[in-house]
Amino acid sequence: MGDFRPRTVWLGHPEKREQRYPRNVINNQKYNFFTFLPGVLFNQFKYFFNLYFLLLACSQFVNELRLGALYTYWVPLGIVLIITILREAVEEIRCYCRDKEVNSQIYSKLSIRGKILFNQRVPADMIFLRTSERNGSCFLRTDQLDGETDWKLRHPVACTQRLPTAADLLQIRSYVYAEEPNIDIHNFIGTFTREDGDPPVNESLSIENTLWASTVIASGTVVGVVIYTGKELRSVMNTSDPRHKVGLFDLEVNCLTKILFGALVVVSLVMVALQHFAGRWYLQIFRFLLLFSNIVPISLRVNLDMGKMVFSWMIRRDSKIPGTVVRASTIPEQLGRISYLLTDKTGTLTQNEMVFRRLHLGTVAYGMDSMDEVQSHVFSAYTQPSHDLPASRVPAATKVRKTISSRVHEAVKAIALVHCVTPAYEANGVTDQAEAEQHYEDTCRVYQAASPDEVSLVQWTESVGLTLVGRDQNSMQLRTPSGQILNFTILQIFPFTYVSKRMGIIVRDESTGEITFYMKGADVVMAGIVQYNDWLEEECGNMAREGLRVLVVSKKSLTEEQYQDFEARYVQAKLSVHDRSLKVATVIESLEMEMELLCLTGVEDQLQADVRPTLEILRNAGIKVWMLTGDKLETATCTAKNAHLVTRNQEIHIFNSVTTRGEAHLELNAFRRKHDCALVISGDSLEVCLKFYEYEFMELACQCPAVVCCRCAPTQKAQIVRLLQERTGKLTCAVGDGGNDVSMIQEADCGVGVEGKEGKQASLAADFSVTQFKHLGRLLMVHGRNSYKRSAGLSQFVIHRSLCISTMQAVFSSVFYFASVPLYQGFLIIGYSTIYTMFPVFSLVLDKDVKSEVAMLYPELYKDLLKVIHCLHYITLLAIEYGSIIMYGALLLFESEFVHIVAISFTSLILTELLMVALTIQTWHWLMIVAELLSLACYIASLVFLHEFIDVYFIATMSFLWKVTVITLVSCLPLYILKYLRRRFSPPNYSKLTT
Repeated sequence: MGDFRPRTVWLGHPEKREQRYPRNVINNQKYNFFTFLPGVLFNQFKYFFNLYFLLLACSQFVNELRLGALYTYWVPLGIVLIITILREAVEEIRCYCRDKEVNSQIYSKLSIRGKILFNQRVPADMIFLRTSERNGSCFLRTDQLDGETDWKLRHPVACTQRLPTAADLLQIRSYVYAEEPNIDIHNFIGTFTREDGDPPVNESLSIENTLWASTVIASGTVVGVVIYTGKELRSVMNTSDPRHKVGLFDLEVNCLTKILFGALVVVSLVMVALQHFAGRWYLQIFRFLLLFSNIVPISLRVNLDMGKMVFSWMIRRDSKIPGTVVRASTIPEQLGRISYLLTDKTGTLTQNEMVFRRLHLGTVAYGMDSMDEVQSHVFSAYTQPSHDLPASRVPAATKVRKTISSRVHEAVKAIALVHCVTPAYEANGVTDQAEAEQHYEDTCRVYQAASPDEVSLVQWTESVGLTLVGRDQNSMQLRTPSGQILNFTILQIFPFTYVSKRMGIIVRDESTGEITFYMKGADVVMAGIVQYNDWLEEECGNMAREGLRVLVVSKKSLTEEQYQDFEARYVQAKLSVHDRSLKVATVIESLEMEMELLCLTGVEDQLQADVRPTLEILRNAGIKVWMLTGDKLETATCTAKNAHLVTRNQEIHIFNSVTTRGEAHLELNAFRRKHDCALVISGDSLEVCLKFYEYEFMELACQCPAVVCCRCAPTQKAQIVRLLQERTGKLTCAVGDGGNDVSMIQEADCGVGVEGKEGKQASLAADFSVTQFKHLGRLLMVHGRNSYKRSAGLSQFVIHRSLCISTMQAVFSSVFYFASVPLYQGFLIIGYSTIYTMFPVFSLVLDKDVKSEVAMLYPELYKDLLKVIHCLHYITLLAIEYGSIIMYGALLLFESEFVHIVAISFTSLILTELLMVALTIQTWHWLMIVAELLSLACYIASLVFLHEFIDVYFIATMSFLWKVTVITLVSCLPLYILKYLRRRFSPPNYSKLTT
């Protein structure tokens, strides 16, 4: 990052570059061709679990420590490594293919031969980004970069607009000087210089002239010169490098391995101590460590990795969440332990499609089901002959008391005029652009604006009969239901700002000469501007509680003298050198008094399908949801209410804007006095709080049922995720759909990308990819819960299986004078852990305690998941009990030859394991039955090859059969009794829901 420097880029001449620039590619891979094998091996052996088995296998090269054939230790380790390497290779190949698809996008490049198609771009290249006309300027959508839904207007370099054609850009001698790459997406410093002009032209460049990567051209023809590429892009610099995520379950298994290793050391020391440390006792310690090495099961890693692959396959094949992709198959069980869900707003919770929902006139309100009444009122207003009479000729009674029809007409007319929307006409294949614009073709018209709210209002006025058909800087044209064109002259526009929270416009009706000042804005500021009324505050609150964005619309009629006086004062204020902004605001405020309240409008940002029930499911599952968005505070608050992220009976605490430590201290004290309320805070205030009171703020925020952070930069989102992980120690899940969410997704323990309309950048960088937000409920409640419970059950059985055989070895050694002699040969041990018991134990990945429908219906079950480590004492006691009963039973019941002990104990061990799996299964699957029968058949068939270790003729006797049966039943009896007592006196919650 420190090597970035400013650059001079000559238009159309990449060969004149002064420095090397990075390639314009994205790379979400964790390794490259050379680092893949070392990287995978390092990530495996940096954990104690795998390092232990590597040292164990290497010790067999020492003759004094060798207990059997080398394959006994190296084959299991090799299988583990091969499976891991293959899994990582498949994921890297898939990631490479996804990146290649994105990096192979075709661009239209400007050259001396005209437009050519090219799949790479370098600084100084000039590329076409869109093909529709709009007088040099264009609208830009930046929601994938900063999360803001408002469209941004971008302007061209002025001197280039005087060139006849785009190809002339290659004929002039010009260059762009640009600042060094940095992460600031809201500012840019540069200059454009044309040297062959007379005189030379030098223009300053700012953010208004830039088009950052990950933004979308909404309209206009753009020929842009490439300045930054690859890792120097603002969007890339605001994301973090992909990291190798390790699940909490894997870390717990690693910790469990250390505990088991400690037990292994203790048992080995006890055995040597019972020999009174005779002879070369230090070698005996190592031999016992190797002899009891099964206490730490190497097959645990293999079973868990294969289980994760099965869980990932199940997620991909679930027909109820189609299109779901698992990009990180190493952490599916993480989905079952999420405590905090951090979600983006735009495109994730909402569709970013505004829909007009309500028009309120005080005494009457119109919803979506009564818009035909509004349409009829507008139609009647423009079909009556008196609608265009001058105000002086309208009867006085009409001024005093207006009819509902006239009030609706005035409200619709005001909404159709007070905005900054521009209609544009595009060719549709039948009508060309010029003809469409001349005749106001409805099928060719699109609305362009800096805010989707305004577009939805204008689209609504069109639906009720009053259509915006034309606009330029000085005029506006509306079309009535009868087809008449109404012309208005735009005298003044007062644009919306985040400080004023309102916008206004002064227009002159060309047919009547009337001058009217229209204004719309937030209720908090408009309440003091409009005339006194008794319904504004109440109705605004009602509509806000429904999740609607409320705007108050008002008007004020001006005489010619009043306007001329205002214009003179306004122009003088704008020419002022000192305190210009204050003087301009004062002049405008002189008009903003006693305005006539016309109506309230309610606009809804449409939510994604089933967002509300999904958030309710997550909340009932004990998951706290935080919404992190780059959008403005009012929009974020409305969406939180609309999505029921904040419930109806919850209070919302809006954290006031703070800039200093003292202000932050006062606000935190005020917030501390609130209980059970949702928090809404802006990114600037959050930064101040984290700078001075990080611990206090996070402590208070974590107690809130919901948190909304607005105006968040991409790096701030990642910072919040990181702080939650550090302060709470809980698992986090981040959900987003845009490039501005990549850092948050990669920082979280589980990253979920939603495939949105604006590309797949978040989806490609995520661990899991879904097509809709509603799929998140099933992904967590069903697949996350099942993956974790199955992984826990699988690990318990594998550990139990290894502890059983280690207990039998300990009993055998203690009986035979603490000799470090193996009970079973290596082939039997490998067979026991693989073909004889692997299939039934691994079939537990198909087991489930409740049906998926029940898990979705009762999300409270998600909170009942237990940690594996909490069951270690239970597993250990059962294993010691099983191993002791089997070994002592075999020693007690064997007849004359030692080989009978091996036959009785080994057969009883296998049957006990198969029976224990059968007793544990809660929902049988046909593959489980096949696994049980297949394992038993494999053992019986293999007896032909085990005559060196097991007396085959003895196994065929009735004496052998009854001895094995007695030992197996006695060893399994305690488990059956414990299960019965547990279900009788302390049944789990899921058992109450199953019948």
